[in-house]
Amino acid sequence: MVRRQFESYLDKVFGFADLVAALPEGRTYPHHPWKKVFDAVFLGSACQFATTHRIEFESRSGVLAKRIGPLSEDTLGYAMQRQDVSSLLELGCTVAKRLKRNGVLGSAWARGRVVAAVDGIEICSSYARCCDACLERKVERKVEGEMREQLQYYHRVSAVMLTSTAFPVFLGIRFQQAGETEVSCSLDLLQQLVGQLGRRFLDVLVADALYLQTPFVRAIEALDLEWVISLKENQPALLAEAKCLTVAPPACQWSAGDDDFSLWHLPEVDWPVADRMVRVVKTVRVQKIKRIQIESVGDIRVKKKEEVSLLSTNFYATNLTLGSIPPAFISQLGRSRWTIDAAAFQTLTTDCALKHPSVHQDIALVVLTTIRVLAYTLMMVFHHRQVRSHCRKAPPSFCETARSLALALLTAGPDTS
Repeated sequence: MVRRQFESYLDKVFGFADLVAALPEGRTYPHHPWKKVFDAVFLGSACQFATTHRIEFESRSGVLAKRIGPLSEDTLGYAMQRQDVSSLLELGCTVAKRLKRNGVLGSAWARGRVVAAVDGIEICSSYARCCDACLERKVERKVEGEMREQLQYYHRVSAVMLTSTAFPVFLGIRFQQAGETEVSCSLDLLQQLVGQLGRRFLDVLVADALYLQTPFVRAIEALDLEWVISLKENQPALLAEAKCLTVAPPACQWSAGDDDFSLWHLPEVDWPVADRMVRVVKTVRVQKIKRIQIESVGDIRVKKKEEVSLLSTNFYATNLTLGSIPPAFISQLGRSRWTIDAAAFQTLTTDCALKHPSVHQDIALVVLTTIRVLAYTLMMVFHHRQVRSHCRKAPPSFCETARSLALALLTAGPDTS
């Protein structure tokens, strides 16, 4: 059964049940122990239940009834509001350490390096619902047919995720505080993770152009991290210098499938704002795609396919020492950052209810989101390591694995872990 396999796998590989049992209890006289509440939220998130109200229903008379038993939505919110967030970050780091020890984080393309991406995402935006930790901004929107300026409440979350692995592995998340920027929030998260994981856990950090700032670069270099960051208009002097130095023919060209690539490599480019030299790589990708054009022939509209070329140009700044490694490796590192946005955040949003403000209280929302991300990560590990790897036919999708877990929980007894 999937449920037995999933929980047995977590216990065998991570000792997960013992780790959860060791989490501190935030309440003085709990009617339901924190482990029971955690298991309900964790398994509910693994089954992709969007709300705590749904988890309450499933615990009373649904798929979690045999495994968890009755739990009210108020109990879930009350318990999560009083939990220690740092203990959940430590739990996620313990899982990541075990994955690295077991060789799960290795990959051929990253040349033995563990590569992480840092990025931010906005969740729980509302014009009516808020909590003490909500960020605020004024937004122009149409109200009763008129454009008005209205106060909007929202949260932003910074996340660090491994991109060198075959599947997304989140290391941790942190909620942005009022008066704090995404970059400073992400830096604080990185420093916490390095403190938990050790300085030798990560090798390379990749990020978008927002993070190409002198204080951030100096701070991550102090953590002994190499970095590859997109170069755009927020560093005009460095970008202008890179453009001037890449007007010559490219250093190399290659094709991959229907796409053609050109690359320029600049070993030393002056970054005047930071008073230092950095390595810059420019890539131009020509992507050939087919588009459907509709043409009118008399009174008849005819669909016609035509091939068009899409041109995309990217600049990457880095402190990476290449040695005998080809410069195209920097482009690979820079492109790997898209995984956190195009794959992980998208799946968490569409399938795992990342942006759903189910418990909109300051600490409870952080705890709920952290457990959701942890459940997504461990389900992704299980899906790739135990489901896809053992399939002789076409493997199920990630959502199908979650549905199989829910069905197994419905039919399993309370003592089948």
